[in-house]
Amino acid sequence: MLEKLIAHAVRGGGCSGTEALWLVGQDEQDLFCGATQIREAHHGNTVQLCSIINAKSGQCDMDCRFCSQSAHNSTDIETYPFLDFQTLETRIRDTLDSNDRRCGVVTSGGKLSSTELDAFADTVQTIGNKNPAPICASLGRLTAHELARLKSAGVTRFHHNLESSERYYPQVCTTQTWFQRLETVKAAMAAGLEVCCGGLFGLGESWDDRVSLALTLRELGIDSVPINFLYPHDGTPLRDMPPLVASEALRIIALYRFMLPKATLRVCGGRTHVLGERQAELFAAGANGIMTGNYLTVAGSLYESDLEMIRSLSMEPASLEKNG
Repeated sequence: MLEKLIAHAVRGGGCSGTEALWLVGQDEQDLFCGATQIREAHHGNTVQLCSIINAKSGQCDMDCRFCSQSAHNSTDIETYPFLDFQTLETRIRDTLDSNDRRCGVVTSGGKLSSTELDAFADTVQTIGNKNPAPICASLGRLTAHELARLKSAGVTRFHHNLESSERYYPQVCTTQTWFQRLETVKAAMAAGLEVCCGGLFGLGESWDDRVSLALTLRELGIDSVPINFLYPHDGTPLRDMPPLVASEALRIIALYRFMLPKATLRVCGGRTHVLGERQAELFAAGANGIMTGNYLTVAGSLYESDLEMIRSLSMEPASLEKNG
């Protein structure tokens, strides 16, 4: 059955939910071998890179149980308002200078104010010289009009995670619903923006929840999927949650490669903390993208170190022109 599922995924077809749950129990080496074949068939040996800028930190009115930036939690992080134009422009340009990383601008809070949104749009328009730019925006629950404003300014991709399955999401956040998050994703797609949408794993969800989320992403047609692993921040309700072991995290990546064979799977938050010495295996498990540099409130990995890891595996970072 495994060979049949591999062949089907190589042809572009994702496995069913029942098949995915069967895959979870298969031998790790066989599973990774299949995931590698699928990745190579659709993405070759290039790795898509992205880095993020925390453009507005802390004091978020959402009560996400995992988040260090929520005002409902008691974490020791740096808080600051939306970055000024010059600082934000400089940081975005510094990220894009390498010509192999997309730049994601992330802000805390349910959504940006209209003044903040205009400031961000003006910055993007300046950088792109009124053309589309390799800039992603993660700005919360925006309206159709606000998303259209980003599109016209040159933003090419909007990021908005569903975090978990519809069933499990109420255990994660109560200040907005899973369906509100879904509607934002659909609105961004309707505005003509590419959409980056995935989840956070290690929240206490089941394998059924993980499969359900992947099926939703496939139904939506999402082709850029961030895979994040919980970092249990002190001061959050999930501070005592045991981190996923590396083997389970890698199986999640492999499962998503079988279910979403053509999508870019970007391993992002929690990568260094959860995978540790097994980081390089994320590509064997089927990932073809990583977030490099620091995360929002936690140190990540050095860009130079990630390049060294990628090249040691005879892989290459994708140029911005091919970084979809």
